[in-house]
Amino acid sequence: MDEIKIGLVGLGTVGSSVLKMITENSHKVQNITGRNLSIKTVVVRNVAKHQQEVPEGVTVTDDLTAIVDDPEIKIVVEVMGGVHPAKEIITSLLKAKKHVVTANKDLIASAGEELAVIAKQNHCDLMYEASVAGGIPILRTIVTSFAADYITEVKGIVNGTTNFILTQMQRKHWSYDQALMKAQELGFAESDPTNDVEGIDAAYKMVILSQFSYGTHIKMSNMSVEGISTIQQEDVQQADAFGYTIKLLGISRRIDDGVFAEVGPVLVPQDHPLATINNENNAVMVTGKAVGETLFYGPGAGGLPTANSVLSDIVSVTKNIVLGTTGNGFNNYQSQVGKVDPKNVIYPYYLSLKMLDAPGQMLKFTQIMTQIGASFSQIVQTKNDDQTARVVIITHEMSKAQLNDLKTYLSKVNTMSLLAAYKVL
Repeated sequence: MDEIKIGLVGLGTVGSSVLKMITENSHKVQNITGRNLSIKTVVVRNVAKHQQEVPEGVTVTDDLTAIVDDPEIKIVVEVMGGVHPAKEIITSLLKAKKHVVTANKDLIASAGEELAVIAKQNHCDLMYEASVAGGIPILRTIVTSFAADYITEVKGIVNGTTNFILTQMQRKHWSYDQALMKAQELGFAESDPTNDVEGIDAAYKMVILSQFSYGTHIKMSNMSVEGISTIQQEDVQQADAFGYTIKLLGISRRIDDGVFAEVGPVLVPQDHPLATINNENNAVMVTGKAVGETLFYGPGAGGLPTANSVLSDIVSVTKNIVLGTTGNGFNNYQSQVGKVDPKNVIYPYYLSLKMLDAPGQMLKFTQIMTQIGASFSQIVQTKNDDQTARVVIITHEMSKAQLNDLKTYLSKVNTMSLLAAYKVL
C-alpha cells in the first residue's frame, strides 16, 4: 500500500494527541483512504524535552528545513499556535508544495484569506477544521451539509474556559476570581487567561464561522467584543431569578443586506438549548432558511477531541491527493455583504444600575428611557449598604443605537451609573 508521510510542527497537548491517533488508528485510516499514513518528522523548540515522546523511527528536530526540504513529506500539521512565526512557517510550507493542516484559529481569523491564496497558487490544500470548537466538525458541516441552504444566523458557546467559569458561578455561586482559579487548576484556563476571558478567542472563531456561513470576512475591529471578567455574582443570581442563564455567546446574523457579529455575555432563557451547555463544552447553533435551527454540541477543546478534527482534515487531504483534486479551497464561498446599521440590531437588554437611593432617581431614569424611545418589562430594586440602590431591569426590545444613547445620557448623570448591559436572547 502506498504511504503518505506527514510532518508535525509542535508537540504540545494537541500535537502529541495527533501523533497518538495516527499511530493507533492507522488501520481505519488505511481502510478509508487506501493509503498508509505515518509521521516521519516532528519539529519542536526543545528536542531533549520531547525525544522520549515519539515512537522509534520518528525524527525529532528543531530544524524546520528537515520538513520543508524533504520531498517525501506531503502533509504537514501545524499545532504550535500563535500568529507569528506560524504564519511564516505555513507560508514556507505551502510554497514548498506541502499540504497544511492547522488548528490555529488566531492565524486563520487574521490571515486565512492570504494563506488560502498562497495555497491555491501552489496547488496545495489548507485545512483548519480544528480551529473552531475543538472536536465539533462544524466548518466542514457548513461547507457540505449547508452548501445549498441560506444561513441566516450562527450563534453559540465557542469558548470552553469561559463556559466553565460561568457554570461554576451559577451552580456553586462562586465569584469570578474563584471560578477562574479553579479553571486554571484543572487546566481549562491558561496562566494568562486574557484571550479567553475577554472574549478575544471567541471573536476569532466567530470571524471564521461568519466567513464560512456568509462568504464574507468580518474584521475584528468591526466587532463589539466583551468578555466575562466584570460579571458579578449578583447579576448571575438575578438572571437566574428572572429565568435566565448568563452565557458568553458569539452571535452573527444577517440583517437586511449586511452581517452583524458580536461577542459578549447574553442572558439565555433556561429552556433554550444553549442554556443547557455547561462546563468546558461548546455548542454552535446554525439557522438556515431551509433546515431551520440545528445544534452542534461537543467538547470545545482538549488534546484528543481537537486531534480528531485534525485527523479528519488529514483524511480529506489524503483523499484529494489520491484523486488528484488538491488545491481547492477549504471554503470557496464568497459573497458581498454590507455593514449593519446599529438601529437595526434589536434585542431586549438586561441593565444593571447603581443609583443614589433618593426620591426622584427612578423618575430621572424613566425620563432618559423615554427620551431614547425605550421601555422596560421587569424591574427589581435592592438597597446597598451605603446610600445607594442597585436597580436591575429587563427592557423591551431596543436597538444597539438606543443602547449607545442610553450610555451617553447616563455618563452625564452623577447620581447613577450603568454596571452591566447584556443582550437577552
